[in-house]
Amino acid sequence: MSKFNRTGAHPSGRGPITSEQVPSGLTYEGAPGYARDARSELFLLAVSNMVGEQTFYEDADERDARYRGLVHRLAVDDPDWFTGFVRWLRTEANMRSAALVAALEGARARVGAGEYGYSRQMVDAAMARADEPGEALAYWTGRYGRAVPKPVKRGIADAAARLYTERSLLKYDTASKGFRFGDVLELVHASPAADKPWQGALFKHAIDRRHRVDAPIPEGLGVLTRGAALRSRADTDPAALLDPEALRRAGMTWENALSMAGDRVDKAKLWEALIPSMGYMALLRNLRNFDEAGVSDDVAERVAARLADPDEVARSRQLPMRFLSAYKAAPSLRWGHALEKALGHCLENVPHLDGRTLVLVDQSGSMGARLSARSDLSRAAAAQIFGAALALRCAEADLVQFDTNSEPVPVRRGDALLKVVERFWGARGGTQTAKAVRDGFHGHDRVVIVTDEQAWAGRRGAEPTKAVPPEVPVYTWNLAGYKYGHGPSGEAHRHTFGGLSDAAFRMVPLIEAGRSADWPWVG
Repeated sequence: MSKFNRTGAHPSGRGPITSEQVPSGLTYEGAPGYARDARSELFLLAVSNMVGEQTFYEDADERDARYRGLVHRLAVDDPDWFTGFVRWLRTEANMRSAALVAALEGARARVGAGEYGYSRQMVDAAMARADEPGEALAYWTGRYGRAVPKPVKRGIADAAARLYTERSLLKYDTASKGFRFGDVLELVHASPAADKPWQGALFKHAIDRRHRVDAPIPEGLGVLTRGAALRSRADTDPAALLDPEALRRAGMTWENALSMAGDRVDKAKLWEALIPSMGYMALLRNLRNFDEAGVSDDVAERVAARLADPDEVARSRQLPMRFLSAYKAAPSLRWGHALEKALGHCLENVPHLDGRTLVLVDQSGSMGARLSARSDLSRAAAAQIFGAALALRCAEADLVQFDTNSEPVPVRRGDALLKVVERFWGARGGTQTAKAVRDGFHGHDRVVIVTDEQAWAGRRGAEPTKAVPPEVPVYTWNLAGYKYGHGPSGEAHRHTFGGLSDAAFRMVPLIEAGRSADWPWVG
């Protein structure tokens, strides 16, 4: 009779998140704490770090200092890995501020060490939206003054040439910004891209309008010219703002159109004119406004079709929590199915797993901290999304929420993810992770724990994964990035992943197939 290679046994693949195998510290609640190597600690912190934000156990300054320290070390010691990490962090993990700070601090560390390669590339890689070159300069000058090293300037200049367009000028070059497009161009000496003949005129105009409000628009900049003409017409005839094609050709943002219109036009008609040219994120943010204005069901159906389109979802790069937030904010029922489909597309990397899976979702008090000051969602809500999504895709799953106690969360084949999320009780109580594992494990083929890993040391607290036989995989999905984890990781069927997107989930099937999963941007 086979002793080890039995049904339910898994090949022993390795994961990239590596920790010590014997704990050297404590979690914030006093349980054994496992330190990770520098790359693993940086990865888990970056994919959950909004930068400058308080968390339950770390204040913003302490957390940001830890982040900078890890960045400085790895940008100098392992620049190839680090540059790939920055690019992935911005484009796949969708972490905007964390990527920008990593790139700028990494470049600073390299310049300080007398190493000038990689810096320009990593700074450019951290930017994917046209307001981000200004954000980069605001961060740098706010922290280190007006002397900007040449590699940082060149990286910002590369991003400006790649991202600055007429439409992005209208959207992002506003008086509310400390660094306008013209400021960026003058400070970094950006040159227009060779494959964009119109960009020279755009750059000149961006600088001119920074210094003169009435700077004339050069010939050849059609969007800006049409925008100025529409504004002029709308001053005397607000009905000009109800022409969808005119709004599109003029690059008119919904914020500007609403401001110009005031109470002079019907809000429902204005939204219906704006909707065809609005971006995906703008649609998602304004569902409540559409309902309150009373846009027609025909228009709402077109909005819903865009929200549910998989290509639109992929291009939008929204974090899963955006869809839950939109669902909670929208007063009518006409968006629910579209948001459910969109969330499913957003979570396409959540794997389909055979066998029996125990999914434990941390709903303790520390998970109640908001993801950021601007977010209305908590880490507990993020855990609900990932835990429920995984349970719905497993062949057979037991979904359990836990704090001081544990309780099954009903989930049935065909359930809507957004409805399953409503069945969780929310953040409360302590973090009795080890007890939840002991109470919930009954011969499952794997265990997944979605948590901030700050396990409680109370009576029989101990190390949570020890309650699972060593041949059964335990995957921890980390949502906070604190220094110490609740168990070992990287070998012997114990693995940690993390983040606020689904991007790293793709490593789970590789490990279960017996392959060593590398970092998501490698290979």
